[in-house]
Amino acid sequence: MTSLSSVKLSILDLVHIRAGHNTADALADSVAVARHAEQLGFERFWLAEHHNLDGIASSATAVLVGHIAGHTSRIRVGSGGIMLPNHPPLVVAEQFGTLATLYPDRIDLGLGRAPGTDQDTMRALRRRPEDGADFPEQVQQLQQLLGPVRHGQKLMAIPGAGTEVPIWLLGSSLFSAQLAAQMGLPYAFASHFAPRMMLEAAQLYRQQFRPSAVLSEPYLTVGVPAIVADTDEEAAFLATTPQQKVLSLLRGDTRMLQPPVTDMARLWLPHEQNGVESFLGAAVVGSPERVAHQLEALLARTGANELMIVSDIYDQGARHHSLSLLAGLIT
Repeated sequence: MTSLSSVKLSILDLVHIRAGHNTADALADSVAVARHAEQLGFERFWLAEHHNLDGIASSATAVLVGHIAGHTSRIRVGSGGIMLPNHPPLVVAEQFGTLATLYPDRIDLGLGRAPGTDQDTMRALRRRPEDGADFPEQVQQLQQLLGPVRHGQKLMAIPGAGTEVPIWLLGSSLFSAQLAAQMGLPYAFASHFAPRMMLEAAQLYRQQFRPSAVLSEPYLTVGVPAIVADTDEEAAFLATTPQQKVLSLLRGDTRMLQPPVTDMARLWLPHEQNGVESFLGAAVVGSPERVAHQLEALLARTGANELMIVSDIYDQGARHHSLSLLAGLIT
């Protein structure tokens, strides 16, 4: 069973635009956090594909992967994830094959099947609601395009063929857990926003895992909203930023990332508070000692090999400090 002393830490970044700042600031924040995470020894830095959300600047995910990789030197950089039904597999293979050629042994390709957006944007992307039905076949095609060229192969990704970019499956339900197990691929569960089925998905993935050419045993990552500060009180104050973010999402208001507040009770109704707390059910918030206990309990329940940290802190100095404290728990 994985313990806190041996677990790997990584970061998932949505490139939030902070209130009072602009998109260029958000991109600069992302680069700074990636560099800081690299110095702290984090394993990987992933970016998520979202569209038509006015507070999130990670829509051109492959472009940002290259940008972050170009401003760092060791940390793995990848997608968490590319919503594969939004894109032809050939285009994804060419994009990530190019990235892998530019930054050898540093690029990850995490794949999801959700639209990552609303119905209007789905239509703008020329995606139909049923397009995710052939997700397993799309993943297989992508594997073939990134694998060695076979005799007689007519369709090739150039660059891409032979790069064998590591493919991960992402999900918030049992579908992707089962598919990742059947295909022998690493699996990342989106418990940072959908923790309800986390334990069931983790168990299913491990029980049904079949060794493959890329992975001999299951490898599980779970998403964790994490805020660490010098005191529990300071961490709770900082945590009102992600609470406000989720509240705005539940209300259909996708505004910018907001500064923390001293009292959430004046902002939400009781049923909204329940919704936010359910959404953030896997969150760890507190002093280093408190968070260490919370993470040990999470690892004991899930057996995760890696924790994918989501750090939605408004003040970037506090965000960097939180990551430093978190890294200190595993050294």
